[in-house]
Amino acid sequence: MTILSRDQRPGDLHYWVSTLLALALVPLLRELNLPVRFDWLRLGSAFWLVLAAQSLFVATLLYLIGAAPATFGPLLLRIRRDKVRIALALVFFLILLWEFTRLKALVLTVDAIALLEFRERLKPAARRVAALSVLVPAIYLFAGFLLIFAYNDIIVSLRFYGATDAAFNAMDKWLLHGMSVSDLCHWAVRRFPVSFFQFLEFIYFGMFPHIGAALILMAVYSGKKRALQFVGAILTAYYVALMLFFLWPSQGPYYLCATHFSEFPNSLKAFAAQSTSIANSQALWNHIRIRQISTDYYIAFPCMHIAQPLVVMWFLRPWRRMLAALAIYDLLLIGAILLLEWHYLVDIFGGVLVAGVAIAVVDGRELLQAAGIMKRSEVMTSSS
Repeated sequence: MTILSRDQRPGDLHYWVSTLLALALVPLLRELNLPVRFDWLRLGSAFWLVLAAQSLFVATLLYLIGAAPATFGPLLLRIRRDKVRIALALVFFLILLWEFTRLKALVLTVDAIALLEFRERLKPAARRVAALSVLVPAIYLFAGFLLIFAYNDIIVSLRFYGATDAAFNAMDKWLLHGMSVSDLCHWAVRRFPVSFFQFLEFIYFGMFPHIGAALILMAVYSGKKRALQFVGAILTAYYVALMLFFLWPSQGPYYLCATHFSEFPNSLKAFAAQSTSIANSQALWNHIRIRQISTDYYIAFPCMHIAQPLVVMWFLRPWRRMLAALAIYDLLLIGAILLLEWHYLVDIFGGVLVAGVAIAVVDGRELLQAAGIMKRSEVMTSSS
């Protein structure tokens, strides 16, 4: 596989931005009387354990969707020859099922099978290279998200968190001919059962493992450099989002809706997350000291639930079937974003633009080549 040479890649800007944000972080936190302390237990369990397990599961599913049928031959042959493995996998699943939910048991069982298959297919030296190719970008992504969470708190301490909600809501009403996202949400609440919204939540919160899955696939099949480039695009999109949030802070349609928390099903995770977001934003704006920085996120515009999947699709575009599956998922995701009242329609357009900017900055030459503006020979060099 060919890779852009280092002197041809203008997309290394994200390293400099990450470094500058890291250097400015502690002075800004102290100036604003914010804690120079992270909730390592929550961040570690959410990122390294739960998200890692989910990401490996999604990566396995995407591989099964996108891989050529011939690649399944060795796996099927081993299954026929080694029936003991099937029995052990079933026992493993049943033990997990006794302790966890069906979904968690399935995820952990698939992860175990995938790791065993990975171990058997690669030689020890290749396994070490592949593991390092995943671990280094994952650490960089984790460090980037620490910055993103911290700067969310910093911005909300400086700027009123709902300053532009009314403006975005007015734009939506113009685009929707008098309707609003809140109107759509509460229309759906009156007509569909709670199980429908639980499905929407599954789609909405299921977006996050796609980032980890794409990182794993890029690292294993394209190498550490390409995986770091992918992480750079994700972080660049977030850094642009932080800048836009500072300029036009907004919470989302649930913040403006007077009847949201009285009509919206209170059994949903979104209900608790949205009410907590408003409470935490108020505390930060009123300079009530928080104990530690956790998974704090308040940005409505732009919608990163759209920007991130678009970046994922861009980097996984060589796998056509995989790309088609992601496109179908993302269409469902748009419905979940709106009907759960997380974002304005304008936020979604903003997310598309931010994704385009991030891809152009980090992977601009590939983008130009894909658009046919530059010849392949002008943008690619043979790998050494």
